[in-house]
Amino acid sequence: MAQLNQHFDASAVEPAAPFELLPPGRYSVQIVQSEMRATRAGNGQYLWLEMDVIEGPHQGRKIWDQLNLVNPNQQTVEIAQRTLSAICHAVGQMQVTDSEQLHFRPMQVTLAVEPDSRDKQKPIEEQRKQNKVKGYVGGGGVGAPRPATPPAAPPARPATAAAPARPAAPASTTPPWRRAG
Repeated sequence: MAQLNQHFDASAVEPAAPFELLPPGRYSVQIVQSEMRATRAGNGQYLWLEMDVIEGPHQGRKIWDQLNLVNPNQQTVEIAQRTLSAICHAVGQMQVTDSEQLHFRPMQVTLAVEPDSRDKQKPIEEQRKQNKVKGYVGGGGVGAPRPATPPAAPPARPATAAAPARPAAPASTTPPWRRAG
């Protein structure tokens, strides 16, 4: 038994809604928290990301991702680096030294629903499902960041010397293709 040290009235508090998966699709999000965490095996680190959906009917919902940036498997690291690059491009922040530089910058994520990786040994009908981020792109909707570098201006036309003025040809009613050269 545990004393609550207060009188709790459940009728005065809205009950928590059950967790529901977000349907597959594209969502406008922003990173709101991030940190480097140790892997379960203890031989690496991953960048943990928490994102808020910022538009649409699922506004306020959370999405999480993790990028294995320090790992003995080089292919795993390369995948994580490409994903981090996609995030940087999506938010217009090309040079980062701290993940907080990516916070509160709108972008789009493509979300899928997949079997929970912890249930791989179970029969498919018993596997739980989870949301999985499949990609990051720019275009976070209202207030989307501008690219880190402004688009290049079109090349200027080279200056040309003015050609000497030719006298105007006399007006003729004969079409040019019938005139003698």
